Amino acid sequence: MANFTIIGTGNMGGAIGSVLTDGGATVTHISHGQTGTIDGDVVILAVPHPAVTDILATYGDQLSGKVIVDITNPLNFETFDGLVVPAGSSFAAELAAKLPGSTVLKAFNTNFASTLATKKVGDVQTTVLIAGDDDAAKQTLASAVEAGGVAAIDAGKLSRAHELEAIGFLQITLAAGEKIAWTGGFAVVR
Repeated sequence: MANFTIIGTGNMGGAIGSVLTDGGATVTHISHGQTGTIDGDVVILAVPHPAVTDILATYGDQLSGKVIVDITNPLNFETFDGLVVPAGSSFAAELAAKLPGSTVLKAFNTNFASTLATKKVGDVQTTVLIAGDDDAAKQTLASAVEAGGVAAIDAGKLSRAHELEAIGFLQITLAAGEKIAWTGGFAVVR
């Protein structure tokens, strides 16, 4: 099983780490702003999207050759009413362009931390949607998530990150507007 480094120790970083360790994976946490060595084969960026720029400046060379999992939702934090990526694009695609020596996946951005922690959305098992261009990398992440008790679905190529970010944005704005609970959200029924 792959070793994981999670950058970010907030609710999402903790919840993702718990799922992975429940499945037997080795997980190292690095807080945003901390410097250190990235040991994981898979690096999960569990930070708000504006923090990624600093992470790339701090760890850029260490990210080469690694699988990078982008969980961000590129919200406009000033207006909270839109995404800050060009129409038809995604933050994950922009990240992949900045990290040509890495494999970028989009995952976890359509999940709330509470649904990862409980492994349920209502009465339905939590599902992580994974997009990326490397099938082996997607399978590595899916296997680790499934071993931890959460379902995973291959959502297609990295270009699908555009739709995943839109779903994440909609879910966040619904929760912020108290239309749905932060303990709920969207579920996948198969």
